[in-house]
Amino acid sequence: MKISDLNGLDQEGFVKAIGHVYEDSPWVARRAWEIRPFASVDNLCDRMNTAVLSAAREEQLALLRAHPDLGTRARIGESSTREQAGVGLDRLTPDEYGRLLRLNSEYKQKFGFPFLYAVKGSDKHRILNALEARLASTPEAEFSEALTQVFRIARFRLEEIVE
Repeated sequence: MKISDLNGLDQEGFVKAIGHVYEDSPWVARRAWEIRPFASVDNLCDRMNTAVLSAAREEQLALLRAHPDLGTRARIGESSTREQAGVGLDRLTPDEYGRLLRLNSEYKQKFGFPFLYAVKGSDKHRILNALEARLASTPEAEFSEALTQVFRIARFRLEEIVE
């Protein structure tokens, strides 16, 4: 799809086309639609990120919580499934899987939302190491880092949709 095609969609069509980019949070696309047209994918990303940054803290937290735990074997969205499989999180050894479950649990207990990491171009070892390292972060710093990771994930997803 071209950026001009997105610009021409009504709100419902726009949300249908890219509402999933911010995991289970179509409100981001709805708000971005109101400030179209978009000159480029970069411009679209910037405006969608601005919609998130200008949202209430509770909405931002809900966005973070909408993401699945990395490596989960529960049913998750198509984009998340494809991204996680692409870096081998669906093929962890039993020890790696146990470590991931333990670290995910510790992280969620400490910060109140799942560990977020834009996995594209990474591998399971870097992801596990990042998860362990970020457990030492402060809640405010980690909230900010989690949003940064959401923006990276959304960017990768938009690049797959928009030419």
